[in-house]
Amino acid sequence: METKEILQALPSLSISDRLKIAESALQLVLQEKHSLTKDEQKRQLTLAAVTAIADYAPGSELDIFSDLEGEDFCDYPD
Repeated sequence: METKEILQALPSLSISDRLKIAESALQLVLQEKHSLTKDEQKRQLTLAAVTAIADYAPGSELDIFSDLEGEDFCDYPD
């Protein structure tokens, strides 16, 4: 079964079945992660960091929070 077919079938499954699939997928990812060498882990972290750069670029959704820098968190009455 191809990824596209799996994703199309998910909405027709029960929540319980979807959770079972998600749990199994997560377990497989964690098993693979633990089997990686240090160099492979470093490459994956580097790729994730490079991918995340766009999330913090000016004009991105996460950049909007920088507008709050320097402002007080709460206004306390005197």
